[in-house]
Amino acid sequence: LDLDDERTLQATPLAVDGVLYFTGSYATIYAVDGASGKVLWKYDPETPDHNPDKLRYVLPVNRGAAYADGRVFVGTLDGRLIAVDAKTGKLAWSTETVARDSKHTITGAPRTFGDKVIIGNGGGDFGARGYVTAYDQKTGKQAWRFYTVPGSPEENKGDPAMERAAATWSGEYWKTGTGGTVWNGITFDPELNRIYLGTGNSGPFDPSVRSPGNGDNLYLTSIVALDANTGKYIWHYQMNPREAWDYKATPNM
Repeated sequence: LDLDDERTLQATPLAVDGVLYFTGSYATIYAVDGASGKVLWKYDPETPDHNPDKLRYVLPVNRGAAYADGRVFVGTLDGRLIAVDAKTGKLAWSTETVARDSKHTITGAPRTFGDKVIIGNGGGDFGARGYVTAYDQKTGKQAWRFYTVPGSPEENKGDPAMERAAATWSGEYWKTGTGGTVWNGITFDPELNRIYLGTGNSGPFDPSVRSPGNGDNLYLTSIVALDANTGKYIWHYQMNPREAWDYKATPNM
C-alpha cells in the first residue's frame, strides 16, 4: 500500500474486525481493509493549520492510535486529543490537552482503559512540566490529570504526591523548568486497575541550573503507578535520581 505524501510512519497498526488503523505524519489516521489493502477512509486533523507554532519543536512523527467501543483516538502534534468514528472516520470530538502557548507537543499514542482514554505529551527538552490527562471516551470530558513533577508551592499545596516530590527539588525550579513529560510509555493493569507511566528526562538537563544544591528531582525518569479511576499516586520507582544525561523511562512497557 503506497501512501501519497507521507513523510514518516512510526505507528504500530491496530487490527480490529479485519480493519487496520494506523497513523502517519501529523497524526493523520488511516483505516485500511486488512484483506485487500484498500483505504477505507483517511482523517486529517490539519495540524499545521490549527497551531503552526507547535511545528517548530519536533518532527511530524506520530506513534499511533488507540481504539475502544467503535472509536479511534489520536493525539496531535499541536496538543489535541481527537476521537473519530471507526466506521466512517468522522470526527466525534476534539479537546485541547495542552496550553496553546506552551512548549508541549504530542507524538505518542493514547491508551484506552475502562470508559476512559489517556494521553501524555512531550516538551521536556524545553523544560515543560510533564503530566497525563484521562478523558471520557464518549464525550471528551476531562476525568483527571496527574502531574509528574511539582509546580510552584501554591500549585503543590494540598497534593501529597506533589508535596513529596517538591521536597526533592530546590530553588525556584518551577521558573527554570522541570521536564518529566510522558510522551510514550503508558500502560494499563486491569488486574490491579492501575495506570503505569514512564516519565521522561529533565529540562534543563543541568541539575545545578534547574535545582541547585541537592535532591533526586522526583518524579523524573521514573515509573509511576496511579489509580485508574482517580489518577491518584500509588507508588513510584525512580531509575535515575537527579537526572542529568537526557535519560528517560519512556520506552514501551
